[in-house]
Amino acid sequence: MSEKKGGIRGDRERTSILKNGEYWLLERLCAAMPRWVTPDLLTAIGLSGAVVIFAGLWMGREQREWLLLSILGLVIHWFGDSLDGRLAYYRNRPRKWYGWSLDINVDWLSACIMGLGFYFYFPDWKIVSFVFVVAYGGAMIVSLLRYRITDKYTIDSFGLGPTELRILLAIVLLVEIYRDDTLLQFGIFGSLLLISLNAIESYRVLKLGDERDKAEKSAKDQVGSS
Repeated sequence: MSEKKGGIRGDRERTSILKNGEYWLLERLCAAMPRWVTPDLLTAIGLSGAVVIFAGLWMGREQREWLLLSILGLVIHWFGDSLDGRLAYYRNRPRKWYGWSLDINVDWLSACIMGLGFYFYFPDWKIVSFVFVVAYGGAMIVSLLRYRITDKYTIDSFGLGPTELRILLAIVLLVEIYRDDTLLQFGIFGSLLLISLNAIESYRVLKLGDERDKAEKSAKDQVGSS
């Protein structure tokens, strides 16, 4: 008996620029996946991509052509991280809360591994890697707060999501091979931009929380007066 196939979008709200093209590609990759490939295996592959990124940055300290390895790591990371949950939904076997919890933990671990790579790559500006990891962690916290208040989980801000950021970083790594300090400039600018976006999104989440408080209070007052 053939297995009924489902959609790959689940309940995650996406607003990124490339979302439609990415969904088109992910759906075809899901259809091509052999049965022995499981969502957990894809999660592990995504995490291994972060290790490959680290390795490229580590070896790129002496010979920058090794940064091509980090670009390959970004592709591996995208493949595993983007496909694991989508495959579960495609096979109609989603584990919403298990998958979500695993995804958050692995995303944070991946960010720390990649941040460590930047730490070793920058000889005199190691603080940039620290600020980047902190800012990325802040973005994760804001997403979780928004999810708690609105019951809608999104990982995109201002039309940018993880895929767009990976593509941008891959371009920067490629340019870094031929032009000094491109990666450093991107790290500084990206960290400052991420901190600014976190501040804006935090303000929006606070407003949403205030609106929800008022709505819940009004509902309680109506029940009490009835």
